[in-house]
Amino acid sequence: MQNKVVILGTGGTIAGVADDAGNELRYRSASLGIEQLVAAVPELAARPLEVEQVAQVDSKDMTHAIWQTLAQRVEHHLRRVDVSGVVITHGTDTMEETAYFLHRVLAPGKPVVLTGAMRPANARQADGPRNLTDAVALAADETSGAQGVLVIMQGVVHGAADVRKVHPHHVDAFASGDVGAIGRLDGGALHRLRAWPSGDALGLELVERDVAEWPAVEIVTSHAGASGALIDALARSGARGIVVACTGNGSLHAQVEQGLERAAWGGILVLRATRCIDGAILDSAAVTSKWPAAAALTPAKARVELMLRLMAGAGAPAA
Repeated sequence: MQNKVVILGTGGTIAGVADDAGNELRYRSASLGIEQLVAAVPELAARPLEVEQVAQVDSKDMTHAIWQTLAQRVEHHLRRVDVSGVVITHGTDTMEETAYFLHRVLAPGKPVVLTGAMRPANARQADGPRNLTDAVALAADETSGAQGVLVIMQGVVHGAADVRKVHPHHVDAFASGDVGAIGRLDGGALHRLRAWPSGDALGLELVERDVAEWPAVEIVTSHAGASGALIDALARSGARGIVVACTGNGSLHAQVEQGLERAAWGGILVLRATRCIDGAILDSAAVTSKWPAAAALTPAKARVELMLRLMAGAGAPAA
């Protein structure tokens, strides 16, 4: 018997509805339920599917509580022998953060595929149906050996650690930086370019505590004319970690550096990420810092990483 794909709905633009189908930028996100989305895609009618509404939000409003529930539901379904993979419909604004969170917590041996849309469901050229069809095909293909947390948009398969949103409204809005995509789905056929994501899972039990107890980790940006005032305010507010979005190859404004030193004296952990859209922070003679770097992680993903490290009691990752 063919195994099922479970589709977990969380809202987003893929579930959005516009008052005017000709205006793709003005719509109400998270308006349709996951059952409505699936029923509207004829290509999915013959697939053995199971659907579940986990949340119904615009992903700009994604919360730790939803992440916790989503991780629990994904883990539950992946343990079932009759499930080949899980698809998550998600808004694109924070899709990369959710993907990275699930990747670090679960590191699943089956495919967990996030997808969404850049246009609402009733747009004249809606991209959601194609993306959802592709996601289900990838999660159902047990011959591909697919595993880990993946994102598929416009037929391109990305790994959770690499994917980032690179355009605010084009349908081709995602990329994977220097490493490139994992593969493409063309005409229903997967063309894989590099290995599936892998890694050691931190474990679901790490994030099953009350979300009010999750450590506060915030992002600040180093820029021309910067000061340490925001860092000082975060320290007073009880932040446990600070990710700094650095200029270039991990460099910091002198005032930001001084603010971070004050924060570190108070026990706050610091992690550097680059503001650059591509590339990783590398050691160099020109840039020296006492603060470890997050390699190629975007600042948003570095925040997830530092939060999880704090929860695990491991501190900041090594540079």
